[in-house]
Amino acid sequence: MKVTTGTARGFKLESVPGMDVRPTADKVKQAIFNMLQFELEGRRVIDLFAGTGQLGIEALSRGATYADLVDNLPASVAIIRKNLKKTKLSEKATVHLSDYKSFLKGYSKQKCHILLLDPPYRAGYIARILKFVQTFDIMAPNGIIICESDTADVIPSEIGCLVQEKRKVHGSTAITMLRRVVDKQGEDRTHA
Repeated sequence: MKVTTGTARGFKLESVPGMDVRPTADKVKQAIFNMLQFELEGRRVIDLFAGTGQLGIEALSRGATYADLVDNLPASVAIIRKNLKKTKLSEKATVHLSDYKSFLKGYSKQKCHILLLDPPYRAGYIARILKFVQTFDIMAPNGIIICESDTADVIPSEIGCLVQEKRKVHGSTAITMLRRVVDKQGEDRTHA
């Protein structure tokens, strides 16, 4: 598991021992960042269910300004901190030991431009998180949510102001990109 592009290119990331964390496969990670290639520069990122931190770290390496990396496992948080230090990206990130609900409820920083979601598959997390994201209004106008899921997981094509733009399938993994759609006055499309 390596950082593939940018300032931290080539750094090998450590993984969490055991079976509690499922790192994103290289081909899936590449597909995610192909979707985001013109969207990262100068953006604020949240990596929920960060695991090893590889998605947030890749985003920082490719030009994201800041990342919040969130996981509820102490072992993951320790590995994320090591990986940030190794890649020299610690100053551009905050690591949070938290479950997703508590983090989203307490998120009071600048609006998020890109939200990376890679929760446990087939557990219904994504639909709940999409509702939470809108309830707590954390996404910037035209903000993007990337969902990594099992192909059997159902992700709505539209939920409130979030609209599905792309979906790619790699084996049993689906990557879905949703965007917060706003009108010319900056209002959510659903309020127009």
